[in-house]
Order: sequence, then structure tokens, then C-alpha cells
Amino acid sequence: MEKKNIDWTNLGFGYIATDKRFVSNFKDGAWDEGVLTEDSNVTINECAGVLQYAQTVFEGLKAYTTEDGHIVTFRPDLNGERMEQSAKRLEMPVFPRERFVEAVLQVVKANAAYVPPYGTGATLYIRPYMFGSNPVIGVKPADEYQFRIFTTPVGPYFKGGVKPLTIRVSDFDRAAPHGTGHIKAGLNYAMSLHAIVDAHQQGFDENMYLDAATRTYVEETGGANFLFVTKDNKVVTPKSSSILPSITRRSLVYVAKEYLGLEVEEREIALEEVKDFAECGLCGTAAVISPVGKIVDHGKEICLPGGMEKMGPITQKLYDTLTGIQMGRLEAPKGWIYVVE
Repeated sequence: MEKKNIDWTNLGFGYIATDKRFVSNFKDGAWDEGVLTEDSNVTINECAGVLQYAQTVFEGLKAYTTEDGHIVTFRPDLNGERMEQSAKRLEMPVFPRERFVEAVLQVVKANAAYVPPYGTGATLYIRPYMFGSNPVIGVKPADEYQFRIFTTPVGPYFKGGVKPLTIRVSDFDRAAPHGTGHIKAGLNYAMSLHAIVDAHQQGFDENMYLDAATRTYVEETGGANFLFVTKDNKVVTPKSSSILPSITRRSLVYVAKEYLGLEVEEREIALEEVKDFAECGLCGTAAVISPVGKIVDHGKEICLPGGMEKMGPITQKLYDTLTGIQMGRLEAPKGWIYVVE
């Protein structure tokens, strides 16, 4: 199969329309069969539920070309499961995870010419999303919905190599206890936009959000989970009911235990103890792990010795092992890799 004429090695992390996308509509209490379409435009009423009350959820995952030339996706069943939970929380109909996975594989196969070749550092980003589509003027859930998946080839998240990030402890709250921080809803990301723009204007790469109730425990950033490494090489991740259950973080925790033989703890992490860690990373779909070199708490600098100039040694091992699994260089745990036939 001939690939598209794209300069794969110079791709940025942006949107490029591909040939096909999947669309399914929910009406009269049921989802239709769904279709692949070439139309990249969405047409909805001016009073659609998504426009009035932000009733929308989404996911993000990738397709890769492995070392042996296969096109694969990484744990799409977990994305489908998380989207089910997100939909339930916003009173939206569930798009069954089996159909979710099937639609993902169908869209990737239809856009196989856009899956970057192995070794370019680029991947095919996959964005499933769902929104309330019929007119809603009273504050209530919509009656009709649309589920869609589009794809776009993207370059590596860090052009020119990974550079440790400088982040700040934010004065803004990301999510309230018993709120929606644990689901992947558009409204959560809208709430973080002002905070991230402000952080960038102040010279920081990201925000560290604390728990809204006590402002003493580490939660996450606007779009990634934290992962810390102690001075005796223990991997520690924050535990909270108001952070998003990152699939990348869960995979890294497994890799740390089962592939690298490291001790792992998932627990509450007080901001006060961050200064005692050796390494810190932000984990998510886009970059897998982004090393953090410095955290600034209202003028007080916390420097992570293992990440000031490059990834710390444990963070690097985690990154190399997980990307090795994704790219087919290492044997994957059963059920992690879905081959696109």
C-alpha cells in the first residue's frame, strides 16, 4: 500500500485532514450502524446541546507502524471503556466499547496511507468524540448525539529532542472533589485554557494543579498525569478521585513493575514532599513521558536532580520500554496491541 506524499520527518503536532472518518448517530434511543465518510464537516443546529451546555466527551490514541511493518493501535479497549464512563457522567448514551474498538480499527485501516512509516518519529493520532446534536434550550441532556472518529498524522511531540519542562504550582483549580476531573470531557479542558495561557505568559511550560479541597496534594496538569521517582528508584503516582485515569500512566505503572522490577506506589502525594523526589515526569498519549526539571511554587524553586538537562535514568527506562512495546521492538502484554488487518 502506497503511502501519501508527506514529509513525515518534519510533521508538527497539528491537524491534517485524512481521507475517511467514522460517523454514527444516536436517535430514538439507539445508535445507527455508522458509516465511513469523506466529509470532514459537522453540520448541527445553532441550538445544539453541545453548543449550549458543552455536552461533549472525547478520547485520544495513536496508530503506529511497527518495526516489522504492521499497523497497530495501543490499548484502544481502555479508551472505549473510559469514554463509556465519561458519557455516563454527562448523561450521554454509551457507545459500546466493542463498537468503539471496531470503529477505531476501521478508520485506521481506511487511512492506512496516512500512517507514518516506522522510524520517522511520526504517528497517526486518532480522535474519537461524541456530542449532543439536537436543539436544547432548557438545561437538560440532549436527546440526539453524534459519535465521530477522525485521524491526523502527527510528528513527535518534542521536535529536536526532549527538553525538561519548567512548571508552576497553579493558583487555579482544575477540578472539584466529586466533580468531573476523572472523565475526559471538553468542559475540563476549556476550564484549563486560561490557566495554561497565563502560565505560558509567565514563562512556564505547564501548571501543576493541587487538590481543590485542601490545596496541599498534587493532582495533575491540564492534560497529563504526574509520575515521580524517589531517590531509591521507587515509582510513585498521585492517587485521587478527581484526576483523569491516564491509560499511558496505567501502562507505565505496569511496565515499571513487570518489566523493570521496580516498586510502585499509587497514593496521595503532598506538595511538601515533591522536593524529596529524584525525578518527575508528565505522562500522556502525545509524548508518553515529558521530563520535568523544575517546579516553581510561588517563587520557591524545586529542582529535580534527575531531569534538569535530560530525562532521568528511570524515566528514560520507562519511556524506552513502553515505546519499545508500542513499536514492536519488545513483546507486549497480552491484549495491549491491536493489529489493523
